[in-house]
Amino acid sequence: MTQKTAQDFHPQTLKLFDQYVHGDITRRDFLSGVARYTVAGMSAVAILEALTPNFVQAQQIAPTDARLEASYVEYPSPGGNGKMRGYLVKPAGAKGPLPLVLVVHENRGLNPHIEDITRRIALDNFIAFAPDALFTLGGYPGDEDKARELFKGLDPVKTKQDFVNAAKVLATMSGGNGKVGVVGFCYGGGIANYLATQLPELAAAVPFYGRQAELADVPAIKAPLLIHYAGNDERINGGAAAYDAALKAAGVKAESFTYPNVEHGFNNDTTPRFDNAAADLAWQRTMAFFNQHLRG
Repeated sequence: MTQKTAQDFHPQTLKLFDQYVHGDITRRDFLSGVARYTVAGMSAVAILEALTPNFVQAQQIAPTDARLEASYVEYPSPGGNGKMRGYLVKPAGAKGPLPLVLVVHENRGLNPHIEDITRRIALDNFIAFAPDALFTLGGYPGDEDKARELFKGLDPVKTKQDFVNAAKVLATMSGGNGKVGVVGFCYGGGIANYLATQLPELAAAVPFYGRQAELADVPAIKAPLLIHYAGNDERINGGAAAYDAALKAAGVKAESFTYPNVEHGFNNDTTPRFDNAAADLAWQRTMAFFNQHLRG
């Protein structure tokens, strides 16, 4: 079955879905609100199902791909949740020290899509590591709605520290060159911005449609930033101008791109909000950015 695109849905439907997946409204509120925008005989429930991620259909790299070495590893997280776990992927038989990329998931934990993203990065000759913020609550539960509910139970301060510690552990990873970049999506984009304020040794940060760092913390940023925004993402874009101005005033090397007429989550190819052209361009820029700042 052909996956629908954002153009198949009323704009208000997409706005309600964004509110739902970020916990601003309940499932019942979404179904009630979207009922007036049903199209082509689709019920409100059918619309929700159509917008829900399809991990199998979108997978690009199999977990067992022989070109990669993948495993789950635990790491200590002092000041965080004590002990965490992440998905570590390396190119098979890699020679010489490789650059390192921390991958930060959305607000559902380490789901199959983020694992696939991690494998894609590793295939470009990086060591990629994706922690699971839900590890202390049992890990990603295999269901997006359950994952969102679990996420609400996390201690935000400890969870941020878990990612700080992950970056520090990754920097000393065997086979790595010590240069760590971070890429994050949605919640993870906010974490990418946050890590840039906390880790002066961070070599590069790429937030995709993520919450901006606190403006007072911007002068602490030493890493270059490549920032991706979705044109139709009012919730995140509201802070973009002030953030760009603060970055410029602090002398931070930063470049931001807004991709017109696309939705929050446009890089996530498991849902209809995915936009192939914008995602391809943003990913090309991301990989070029990491190659520029993490190699050599």
